[in-house]
Amino acid sequence: MKTIGLIGGMSWESSIEYYRLINQSVAEKLGGLHSARVLLYSLDFADIERIQCEDRWDDAASVLTQAGIALKQGGADFILICTNTMHKVADVVEQKVGLPVVSIIDVTGSAIVKQGLKTVGLLGTRFVMEEPFYRDRLCKGFNIDVIIPHAEGRGLIHHIIYDELCRGKISEDSRRACIEIMKQMKSDGAEGVILGCTELPLLIHPRDIDVPVFDTSRLHAEAAVNLAMT
Repeated sequence: MKTIGLIGGMSWESSIEYYRLINQSVAEKLGGLHSARVLLYSLDFADIERIQCEDRWDDAASVLTQAGIALKQGGADFILICTNTMHKVADVVEQKVGLPVVSIIDVTGSAIVKQGLKTVGLLGTRFVMEEPFYRDRLCKGFNIDVIIPHAEGRGLIHHIIYDELCRGKISEDSRRACIEIMKQMKSDGAEGVILGCTELPLLIHPRDIDVPVFDTSRLHAEAAVNLAMT
């Protein structure tokens, strides 16, 4: 089995989920006492959040590259960046580290195509929803049209992620607000919804809306396990 390198700590709440999902999947596939070969490099999210807010994406790429090099030296065969937002610099990290970086955007796009959907709603941080790197990759690589919430909804989702979910706070009021935003995107033409932040599955569940919900954390973890076992 190959060794999975995780760049986590953005936030650690979702890093826990990655570790659980990966090991749970390996145990289900192999049975017995099997678990995954995993190396985790956990960053200080306060530093990352500051870099994001100051729009210092070259610095973000450098921080993740240093983490990736450490994982490579530790024996990782490939890397997962455990966040949607930081995939803005994933291609740079892959090139500089010299190991494959499994794209959370690509595995999500493949899952959407598999279900035959053409238009999806996207929830995530402001960076994911408003900047082109995520939507363009889905559009150009998978012919998927992406709908994002209206401005007020984008601000609310961003607040929920950074001020609640990344701090371990799960609010029923916030869950209801997210459901209303998803319903609006459905009315705007979304055939499914991407949870484009690895913390959002802690709050939103497939049962919350009657269209397919794409849990990017789970899809990313499953792709890692499949690659590790090839």
